[in-house]
Amino acid sequence: MLRCIRVVACTLAAFACTGERPSEERSASGAASGVTSAGEAEGRAFRVAPLGPMSGDAQILFGHPDSAGRPFVMRIRELPGTVVPPHMHPVDEHITVVSGTWYFGTGERFDSTALRELGTGAYAFAPAGTTMFGYSPDGAIVQVHGIGPFHIHWQDSVRILDQPEAAATFRFQKGDEVATPRGIGRIRQGYASGTLIQYEIAGAAGTLFMAHERDLRLR
Repeated sequence: MLRCIRVVACTLAAFACTGERPSEERSASGAASGVTSAGEAEGRAFRVAPLGPMSGDAQILFGHPDSAGRPFVMRIRELPGTVVPPHMHPVDEHITVVSGTWYFGTGERFDSTALRELGTGAYAFAPAGTTMFGYSPDGAIVQVHGIGPFHIHWQDSVRILDQPEAAATFRFQKGDEVATPRGIGRIRQGYASGTLIQYEIAGAAGTLFMAHERDLRLR
């Protein structure tokens, strides 16, 4: 939800996001790269949005998360290895895991021992103002619904490899070939929040995953 620094991921998230806003307050949709809409998301006609593979970070199914006082529904794709840093929303968040397994915890610091496993079909409710974090070891699709505006307030500052002022934060650069616990790949993007530093990596056959900086070495 660092890739929704990729989404919220939103989300994700997300290191869950590209398109970073200068403010610590960010919309879920603006935080994500590859946001798509399932047909006429703003319309009220009957429609069906089947669950399938997602190529982008987020898919808006109904409404829009930026619309104040109006409901929205969206799906967020979390890559394998994604860590979502501590953050909160000013509105209630309803979370349903529709594919894969998502680990979810609450608190002001990321704590792997506080994570609770949410398998496919599991639902979680996070009241407005809850500081939360997440982890997806093998990838997941999480469906989120609520009432906008669905802004994200990160507990710690957010930095992205693209930002010139963040260059000193990262040891690796875009395009670097690195060895990772998941194999060899090339860095596509980097995300940092507090002590959490992750990279989005393209592996064999274009598969995407996330990896911690501490687990990488140059090839």
